[in-house]
Amino acid sequence: MKRPPAGTIPETPGSYQFKDGAGRVIYVGKAKSLRSRLSSYFQNPVNLHPRTAQMVATAETVEWMQVRNDVEALMLEYNLIKEHRPRFNVRLIDDKSYPYLALTVGDEWPRAQVMRGTKRKGTRYFGPYAHAYAIRETLDQLLRSFPIRTCTNAKLERHKKLGKPCLLYHIEKCAGPCVGEVSDADYKKMVDDLSQFLDGDTEPVIDRLESEMHVAAEALEFEKAARLRDRMATVRKAVEKQQMVADRNEDLDVIGIAQDDLEALVFVFFVRRGRVTGRRSFVLDKVEKLSDSELVDKVLEGLYDEDPVQGMPKVVFAPYQSSDVELYQEWLSLARGSQVEIRVPQRGDKRELLATVNQNAEQEFTRHRMKRAADHNSRAKALNELQEWLDLPEAPLRIECYDMSHLSGSDYVGSMVVVEDGLANRREYRRFKIKTVRQNDDFAAMEEVLTRRLKSYLADRAKPIAERGKFQYPPQLLMVDGGKGQLSVAVRVLEELGLTEEIPVCALAKQFEEVFLPDRAESVRIPRQSEALYMLQRLRDESHRFAITYHRNLRDKRMTKSVLDDIPGLGPTRKKRLTKELGGITKVRKASLETLKELSWLPDAVAEAVYEKTHAA
Repeated sequence: MKRPPAGTIPETPGSYQFKDGAGRVIYVGKAKSLRSRLSSYFQNPVNLHPRTAQMVATAETVEWMQVRNDVEALMLEYNLIKEHRPRFNVRLIDDKSYPYLALTVGDEWPRAQVMRGTKRKGTRYFGPYAHAYAIRETLDQLLRSFPIRTCTNAKLERHKKLGKPCLLYHIEKCAGPCVGEVSDADYKKMVDDLSQFLDGDTEPVIDRLESEMHVAAEALEFEKAARLRDRMATVRKAVEKQQMVADRNEDLDVIGIAQDDLEALVFVFFVRRGRVTGRRSFVLDKVEKLSDSELVDKVLEGLYDEDPVQGMPKVVFAPYQSSDVELYQEWLSLARGSQVEIRVPQRGDKRELLATVNQNAEQEFTRHRMKRAADHNSRAKALNELQEWLDLPEAPLRIECYDMSHLSGSDYVGSMVVVEDGLANRREYRRFKIKTVRQNDDFAAMEEVLTRRLKSYLADRAKPIAERGKFQYPPQLLMVDGGKGQLSVAVRVLEELGLTEEIPVCALAKQFEEVFLPDRAESVRIPRQSEALYMLQRLRDESHRFAITYHRNLRDKRMTKSVLDDIPGLGPTRKKRLTKELGGITKVRKASLETLKELSWLPDAVAEAVYEKTHAA
């Protein structure tokens, strides 16, 4: 890569991006002085770390963006890494789906449940917890003291219509909101108390239950006093599971790190009001050279990229100090709205707590390394074997596989799944709804899908880098599910678009797991126990699953299509209100035009359109 003239690089703070020949961002960094930082890359490669030298050798261009201060540079760097996922940047690998205890506070009657995955609006989360069974057991105990509902919305509505509560009400694990056995105010108080308890503020809850128990006993309400006594016992049992590690007024996160030259495993204790309210671990892929202080920087960026479920702590304890502690304290303080400290405990209880978290990290890292050794070696072996068996110019770091799905020619769809560096990249998966094929013709459908995908790639390639879309990267191996027929379709598309020399292609036939290549009469028999064939089989099966899932979704949507769909002016809200007020779709079909026009909230034009549609159907 040609070095930019030094005078053209500003001395201001900012973020810089190295890009390869295809325009892909391969590294993003930040700097207090862009000129000084970028100049450090353009020296004798012998003096650079091997990974840094490889990055500079791979890069074709470097660009930069100026900002006003160091905090903005930090935020810009992280946002660009999150957007482009550069291959030479440290990557957070978090393949675990941790369980949270969630309260759907946005519902009329909030529900308690164990949840994983994407966070939803109107829901408050507590955790994460190491094991789902542990939080389910805790929740089961807490329901005796805070009997809020755990049933689904559908079940709640069903029991409302029946006028009878479910079994949980009878065993005192639900207050019975479905049958009006609890007021809005009392139910809200239970939800607030449970939230307070899960936040770690347990003493007020226990004190209130004890006070209510004594009041009931003094009033000679011994059954009520006994129930309160039992509830207090279950709460105390649940409190015992929240390990007390600090003073009651302390909110802090404790970060433990175990590492080798390739990766670092991070283990975190979330401590709120002195109790451990959640735990989490994740792995950082060290694709660039990092000092211990720089590693802490990357951990902080990955851990606090979004507002954490537990809220921002007052203090973060780490095994090493940040390379720029003032910068990262300012960034975290802005997110919290008050001062946040980053410290390395030197003695006392906090030092012992950090040692405990580090020990957890070491144990988890030992298990991870055993798994990593097998996974990494098998992936590298598979890619090298594919290069050898398929006579490819290089190991296929990006492989795309295509498959079709339909039912007697209806709901025809295609799928594209992507493997990068031997791992599935679900962000790059694509689905195609077939537009030009009206009968059972997989060859024509495959031609349409490949033509659309590769034409999009050619169109993207002709655009400026910043304007390129979702098909901007070509595969280093294009695979189709099928035999010689599907292979010939793929070859024809590549020839028509002039991509034959750029994109290698193959087909995997399921009957004998044979691989077909262009210009070869005989199939390639990759050994059945090889990592290469195993990778192709997994890719083929994944493309098949992805295509079938999309096909079923389209078919189910078509089969459940309502007569009220696609009526101008009748959106989801009006449709729901119309069916609710008239008593269902059947009643809407039978309603007269006058009845529809009597609905004050339904415009006459929409009422007429509904009448015409329902009576024509």
